[in-house]
Formats: sequence, C-alpha cells, structure tokens
Amino acid sequence: MPTVTEQTDQAQDHTSHALLPFLQSQSQTALTRLYQRPSSCLSIFRLLGAVERQIVMNLLWLESSIPTSTMASWVTRDGKTFFDDAIATLTRLHIMPNPIAKLGLSPAFKTGMRHAVTGGGTSVSFGVPAELDEKRPAPTVEALDAHALERWETILHYMVSSGTGQAPARPSQGVLYLLDRSGLMKPNHGSQLQITSSGFQFLLHTPHAQLWELLLQYLQMVEERQMDLVEVLSFLFMLSTMELGRDYSTESLSVTQKAMLEDLRDYGLIWQRKASSRRFSPTRLATTLTSSLPPLPTATGASAGTGQAQGFIILETNYRLYAYTDNPLQTAVLNLFVTVKSRFPNLVVGSITRDSVRKALANGITADQIISYLTTYAHPQMRKNKPLLPVTVQDQIRLWELERNRVKSQDGYLYTEFASHADYEYVLNYAKQLDVVLWENATKRCFFGTVGGHANIRGFIERRTGGQAGTGR
Repeated sequence: MPTVTEQTDQAQDHTSHALLPFLQSQSQTALTRLYQRPSSCLSIFRLLGAVERQIVMNLLWLESSIPTSTMASWVTRDGKTFFDDAIATLTRLHIMPNPIAKLGLSPAFKTGMRHAVTGGGTSVSFGVPAELDEKRPAPTVEALDAHALERWETILHYMVSSGTGQAPARPSQGVLYLLDRSGLMKPNHGSQLQITSSGFQFLLHTPHAQLWELLLQYLQMVEERQMDLVEVLSFLFMLSTMELGRDYSTESLSVTQKAMLEDLRDYGLIWQRKASSRRFSPTRLATTLTSSLPPLPTATGASAGTGQAQGFIILETNYRLYAYTDNPLQTAVLNLFVTVKSRFPNLVVGSITRDSVRKALANGITADQIISYLTTYAHPQMRKNKPLLPVTVQDQIRLWELERNRVKSQDGYLYTEFASHADYEYVLNYAKQLDVVLWENATKRCFFGTVGGHANIRGFIERRTGGQAGTGR
C-alpha cells in the first residue's frame, strides 16, 4: 500500500466538494438510509479527497475493524495531518463509526459500496433502462447536449440581461424562485428580478460549481416542499451514475423523484418528450454531477471551463476594451459594466466609463469583481504584461466605487467609560480575539464592536468590573 505522503500533494490541491458540508450536517439516520443505495455510495466516494478514498478502499474488503494504531503506522510524520483530517471527514459523514480504538466502515456503506463495485443485490439505484422503442428511439448525445446547453444558457442569459434592461427568454417560475432564494437575483422595482453581487460572482464560477450552487439551494428547500431529502439526494446520485444517450423508465421512481422530473427538466439535467412520458434521458449536466468531466459539451457562457486558458479580453490604458468573442452570453456580461461602442461578428469594442461602472455598482457588482472578471478572461497577449491589467484602470474603477460608497453604516455597540487604560486594553484584546472590533480609539478609551459579539463582550465586562463599564448602541 502506498503511504499517505505519496498523496500529500493531491490532498493539498484538493478542495472539498460543496456538497460534503451539507451531507455532514445530516443525521446519521438519514445518511444510513442514503447508503442503502449503491449508486449513492459510489457517488459520495467520487466526491471524497484522495486520502479519504484510499482509506475507504483499504477498509472495504476487511470483514472486521482493525486497530487504529495499525493504520496509523502506515502514515509518515508529514502525512499525519492529512490522515487525521481524512478520518474526521469520514466520521462526520458516518462512513466510519467513531474511530477511537478501531477503524472500519459502517455496515450500510460497506454493503452499498461493495454492490456498487462488484454488482449484485436487487437494488435499482442505478436506474432501470427503458425498453427499446423503434418508433421513439432515445435522443442522440448531440440532441441531449443541445437541450442541456439551451436550458442552462437560458438561465445565465436571464441573469446577466436583467442588469441591461433587455428582455431575454424567461426561465420557468421554479427556476426564478430558486434564483431569488439563493440570493443570485433579487426583486427590483416590483417583481422584476435583477442580478446581485453574488450573482455576478456566480458567473465567474465553472458550470459544475454553478450547477451545484443551485442544487444545494434546491436541497435547502426540500423540507418546506414536504419532500423526502434522502429520495432527492439518491435521485441526483442515481442520475450521476447513468449512461449518457440512454432512456430510463420512470416506473421505479418514488413519488418524490417523479415530482423532481419537472424541476430537473427546467435546469437541463434531464430530457423528456412530454411531462407525462414514462421514460426520460439524463443529459451531460446530470451524468457529470459527481465526476471531474465538464458538464457542458463546449466552452459556453461567462464561466466556461476553458475561459481562463482562452481569454478574450484586451484592456488598454485609455479604458478602451476589445473582446474577441461571438458568444452572446459573454457579450451580455460585458454589458453589465462596459459601454459598448461597436459589435462585429467576432469582436466587441467598448469602453469602461464612470457611468458604466456606476451602473454596475448600482446592480450590486463590486469594483473587485469587475477587476477579477477582467483578469480571469484576459487575452493571452495581455498575460505577458506585468501587472496584467493597467494599474490606472484598476485604480480608477476602485475610485469610482469610493465615490458611491463614501459612508458605510453598520450596527454595533460602543464601549466607553473604562475605569483605567489597563481595563480598556484587557477588554479590547478579548474583543479582538473574537474578531468583532470595527473601530477603536485608545486616546478616548473606547471601541466599537459588532452586534453579534455584544453578548460575549458584555458578559466579559460584567465578570471583570461588576457591570460598571458603560456601553451604548
């Protein structure tokens, strides 16, 4: 068996999947139900880091637990931190019982994972392929890709065009509700949704990260919709293990999973001829949910997976911008903070102006987000420059933001009237340890703290001074 240190570099580069913290917050009962489905075990295994996967595979075929000291002896000193973190992750996911003296996998996960690897059992957690129908053959992979692309870009187009006053194709009401609940868009002047600062940051993410951000919000709404969370998760994991370009039957789905079909059609994860159809086909968005493969067939949208490697923006010191793109979505994103002057088949020419930046700021987009977008999608020719973007342009964008944000208010508590400077310093240091100090003035022996930290600071002051120090909000 290779030592843990051989995978240290991979562990350092590994970023925990966004779904894992959500799973760790679930009860042991819910996770045990989830692990009874082999497809769920396999999907979660894919989301784990390299060290976690190595530990699982070394314990999977053991019939009994092994002493913790035995596996710890395989770990070098440099790899101990990664090993301990991996054990903690597996324990929080209830893949592994409390590893005080012995290490082993939970019975439910072990059984489910073994069936996923070797087959067997009567589970239909990988889906039931529909019978072949010569009159209505399954859609081609190209048709599924086109469907997924159209649905996904409809969502992104609506988000970016909300800040330009255009009227793009409107997603379904369920999608709009999800965008509102997730904070990516917010109502503005009535019921009209408009992109937020979080929404613009969302556009900078990869399609895979974008998809999971929406799905996590979908999972947060399961309880209020009176849906079974385990059934929802198991269906998403089932889709991630299905074969692209194949029809599957709806007969084996639960009531909750059948209700999900309409939502997943709107997001582009599945294709159906009509709502009442008894068969469906997963798209590439669904089959890559728990894999590292790209979820879309081509680099699309403002957040294409290859966007950074194939930048398209050139920015000059005179604020003039050239964008070598024919992608309407990328053009729509630029419209959020650029005054477009001319459009050609594969080129957009515009300028970053005070008015265009102030319009973006009014839509909740920050100066740092604008600079981050320009940096992320800078043309390869620009990447030869040091610094990458003209400093004058960066500074001016931030100055335009300061013009709008000269005063910033924040609720909190002012702590004054300390008996001595020593008392003031003692309480101030305590507040700094809590990271709740917003402002301080040593000369006047006072400081301003956040609302969230007031209860702890007040209790600390009362214990030290008997309630004699004053505070004001």
